[in-house]
Parts: sequence; C-alpha cells; structure tokens
Amino acid sequence: MLAVLGGWRFITLALVVALLAAGCSTTTGGMQQKNKMKIGVMLSDVGLGDQSFSDAAFQGLIKARGELGIQFDYREISETKTYDVGIEQLVQAGNDLIVALGFMSQESLEKVAAKYPEQTFLLIDSVSELKNVHSLTFKEDEGSFLIGAVTGMKSKTGKVGFIGGMDAPVIRNFYNGYVQGVKSVKPDTQVLLSFAEDFGNADKGAELARKMIAEGADVIYPAAGLTGVGSLKEAEASGVLAFGVDSDQFTAAEKAVVSSMLKNVDEGIFQVANMWTRTGKLEQQHMVLGLKENGVGLAPIRVVKLSDDEQRKLDGLKQQLIEGKIMLTVN
Repeated sequence: MLAVLGGWRFITLALVVALLAAGCSTTTGGMQQKNKMKIGVMLSDVGLGDQSFSDAAFQGLIKARGELGIQFDYREISETKTYDVGIEQLVQAGNDLIVALGFMSQESLEKVAAKYPEQTFLLIDSVSELKNVHSLTFKEDEGSFLIGAVTGMKSKTGKVGFIGGMDAPVIRNFYNGYVQGVKSVKPDTQVLLSFAEDFGNADKGAELARKMIAEGADVIYPAAGLTGVGSLKEAEASGVLAFGVDSDQFTAAEKAVVSSMLKNVDEGIFQVANMWTRTGKLEQQHMVLGLKENGVGLAPIRVVKLSDDEQRKLDGLKQQLIEGKIMLTVN
C-alpha cells in the first residue's frame, strides 16, 4: 500500500514540478501569481495520494491553471491538523474563492465563513445555508445505478457487497443508487452493507471485503476512499469482481476492477473556475452535476465482457437516467 500511495504522490509532485517549470512562482502549499483568479482548496481528510477525491480535485485545478490561467493554493489536514486552521490560512493568503472538499469539512468551513461574510466559499459534497457558502454536489446515485446494473449482469452468486467509508448522506446516495441498479437487472440479488467509519484505512477495507466474500459476495463496490482501495485489493486476491469509485481505479487491482463510478470532481472544479473567470462570481448557490452534466459516469469496462444485449441494456438505462425516465428513490 505504501508503494501505491507513494507512486501517486510521485505523480502529483511531478505535475507540480511541471507547473513550476511553466513559470509559476510558489508559496507554501500552492501556486501564486499576480492579477489572476486565486483558488484555495482544503483537501479532504486523506489528502493527496488518496487515489480518489483529493487527487481528482487536484487534477481539476491543474486543468484550470493550464486552460484558464488561474492559480491555486491548497492545504492538507496532515499539515494543518484541523480543517479550521487550513481554511483560515487560505483566507489569509488572499484567495478569491475558498473550496472545501467533503462533507466532513462543513462544520469548520461554516465556522470560518461566518467570520468573513464578504469572502466566497464553496463546499463540495454537502449543502450549507450560509449565504457566502455555495455548494457543489453530484448525483452519485445515477453513476452507482449503472455500476449496479453491470453488477447484476455479472454476479453469479446473487449476493454482492457495498462498503461505505462512513454512514453519511452522500455515501448513502452511492448505496441507494447501487441497490436500485442491481435490482433493475436481477431483483432477487442480496446486497450486503458495511461501513468502515474511516476513509483512510486500507486494512479495514480489506477486512470488510473479506467478510463479505466469505458470506458469498462475488462483487464488491466500495465508496470509501483509501479504505476502498484495500477492498479492491482483497477482491483481487480472492478472485472476485470489484468496482472502483470517484476516479478510474483499475490500476489498484487490475484483475478485479471491472469499471469505476467516475465522480468527476475535476470537471466540477474546472466548471466552477470557468464560471468565475467569465463572470467574477459563482452564479448559482447550489450546483448539482449528474450524468447529463458530465458530473458522474463510468470508466471503461474491463476484466469482463458485456454481451451485445447487455451493452444495449446498459446504454438504454443511462439514457433513461439522463432523460429523467428513471426516478431514483432515497432510503
């Protein structure tokens, strides 16, 4: 696991070095230039190298810097110790827009935002009632529905597993979509459910996956950050199928990962930066991105092959979701 994590950090650092070579001057934790939009980002709890949420957001920042000319600054909780400190530092650094990744940062973001009513903040993955805090959420249930449909097509035991990083509304959104997708194809399938209560514990993810597999699950779908990577690796070791989340996680377990539910945080960050560079503000208080807006989607299907009938079924379900013909419920 350390080798995998280190590899991702190496990639991230290489990208930073490339940016510096392109003419960026640096400050602690990010990039600074004069007379350009500045975005300050408080990364999610695991931070860079999570092969998921934070890494995807970082890619969006790099794209916005290259295509829109923005500059960015960021903080990791491993350095600041608390979200409050990191968010406060980003305000003091003079960023135009402060972004906090993940629902776990909401309390801290709102605490700091209340002190700076003229500062614009963006909360990703949850919704705030404060006027100066905008929100960006994703229709995880739509993408997870498609993952569930493929699961239903390929499960042989009729028993599959979902592992959540924490029992929270956004994770329940993944789960609810997944269950409905599975049952749209194979109604009698049993979906096992476990919560790790930790997004950064690969060993815990492996343990939960191992228990599910022992109970007969032949497909594992984790929405659990780095914890989920442990689940994917255990699925591979046990010879069962798995699905990644947030980014394309195929390389984490190449013999097991059929596809991944892409939560395009990078696209969301880029769209927000584009809106600001065009208008000098965020025009919407609450932005929601689904299949239609390219906010979620599926990575390529690997490991297994879909028959022509299965591919047509999957394509049809996707189109129905985009057109609003499939109404997903919240449990």
